Amino acid sequence: MSRRLRQYLPAAAIFVCVLAGWELVVRAFSVKQFLLPAPSAIVGALLEHRDELGAAAASTLYEAVGGFAIGGVAAIAVALATARWTTARSALMPFAIAANSVPIIAFAPIMNNWFGVLNPLSKMMVVAVLVFFPIMINTVRGLTLVDPASLELMRSYAASELGILLRLRIPNSLPFVLTALKVSATLALIGAIVAEYFGGAQSVLGQYIITEAAFFRFANAWAAVVVASAASIAFFVIILALERLAIPWHASARSPDA
Repeated sequence: MSRRLRQYLPAAAIFVCVLAGWELVVRAFSVKQFLLPAPSAIVGALLEHRDELGAAAASTLYEAVGGFAIGGVAAIAVALATARWTTARSALMPFAIAANSVPIIAFAPIMNNWFGVLNPLSKMMVVAVLVFFPIMINTVRGLTLVDPASLELMRSYAASELGILLRLRIPNSLPFVLTALKVSATLALIGAIVAEYFGGAQSVLGQYIITEAAFFRFANAWAAVVVASAASIAFFVIILALERLAIPWHASARSPDA
C-alpha cells in the first residue's frame, strides 16, 4: 500500500499545486469568469447542480458505452475476417486508415439525418465510427504479428487454422486489443459529446455545456467539463482493470513495482 501511495503521490501533489495556483492567479489578477472561472467557483457549481449534471452525465455515458460496444464488436469481427484472408486485409486496410483520418464532426450531421437528432443511436453511431478503426487496426496487428517459430510449431503439430487462432493468434492479440480499448474509452466520451453539439436531447453533457456557455454561466459549463473528464477517467480505469484480469502475464498489465 505504501508503494502504491508513493507511486501516485507526485501526481496528486502536482494536481493540488495546479489547482492552488489556478485559484491564486484568478483572484490575484481578477480574471473575468468568462475567461477562466476559479476552481472554487467550479466546485460550487458542481455541488449546486449535481443532480442535473449527474443526469446529463448518465445520458452521455449511455451513448458513449453503447457506441463503444457497437464499434468494438464490429471492429473485432472485421479484424478476424481480414486477418484470416490476406486479400481482404490488403484491400481493406488502406480504406480503414484513410477513413480514420476523416474528422469526427463530418459524421455527426450525417448520423443525425440517418437516425434522428433526438435518437441516442445517432450519437452511438458517431462513437462507433470513432472507435472502430483504432480497435480494428490494432486487432489485425495482434492477430498477424505472431512469432514465426510459434506458428511453425503449431503447424508441425498439424493444428487447424481454428486451433492456431484460438491458442496462438487471439492470445497474442490481447495486448494490442486492450491497448486500443483503453485509447478508445476516452475517445468514446469525446465522440459522444461532440455529436451532442449538433443537436439532441437537452439532458446530455454536450447540450448542457453549450447552453450554459451561451448564457454566460461559465462555471456551470466548466463543471460539466469536469464531470465529463471524471467519467472518461472512470471508463479508462475500468478497461485498465479488465486488462489486468485478462492478461496478468503481460508487461503492460503489471504494476511498476512488480
